[in-house]
Amino acid sequence: HKVAQRYDVMNDLMSAGMHRVWKDAMVTALNPPKDRPWHSLDVAGGTGDIAFRIVEASRGNAQVDVLDINGSMLEVGRERAEKRGLADNLAFVEANAEDLPFEDGSFDAYTIAFGIRNVPDIPKALGEAYRVLKRGGRFLCLEFSEVDAPLLETLYEKWSFNAIPRIGQAVTGDGEPYRYLVESIAKFPNQENFAAMIRNAGFSRVTYTNYTGGIAALHSGWKL
Repeated sequence: HKVAQRYDVMNDLMSAGMHRVWKDAMVTALNPPKDRPWHSLDVAGGTGDIAFRIVEASRGNAQVDVLDINGSMLEVGRERAEKRGLADNLAFVEANAEDLPFEDGSFDAYTIAFGIRNVPDIPKALGEAYRVLKRGGRFLCLEFSEVDAPLLETLYEKWSFNAIPRIGQAVTGDGEPYRYLVESIAKFPNQENFAAMIRNAGFSRVTYTNYTGGIAALHSGWKL
């Protein structure tokens, strides 16, 4: 709640703008249809970054439910949607990823970017993702992951643990959420282990793609 208004500014500073490239790549991989109605759920997407991209990539054909447990983030998303003229394509829902308020088989796609790591019971959230997808639906998760280059890993660790909390303190007035952020990244399962969790939730054709040496990874699965 404290950092909601400066959340997107911090994303730019922390990643040197790379989060925008990774999110663009995620939506390119999703490839929403441009010629028919299509319904997507974006979880932990409060400020709208992924949802806006999906609507624009679909040329206005997609409807996206933006779900977040944090009402302050959702309020930022609503304001941004109005300014962009995208409000008619979006619904903002305050709810928990572990207990989605939707019927079985409701969505063509489920996306979550830099949010799954914050869910206390990840297998439960993955099970909910599987439940609310239609047969043939797509699951996409963009998340920080394990760096696969030793030199880059060393530089990344120094930047994460030393610089990011200080930048968070300077920009938002509170460094604690950003200390939590870097600690949660370090504890998150690596690419192969997270892929196994997605398979265990029932998804098929599970794959992942590393971005920027594994700093982030895009995991994909299908409900077949």
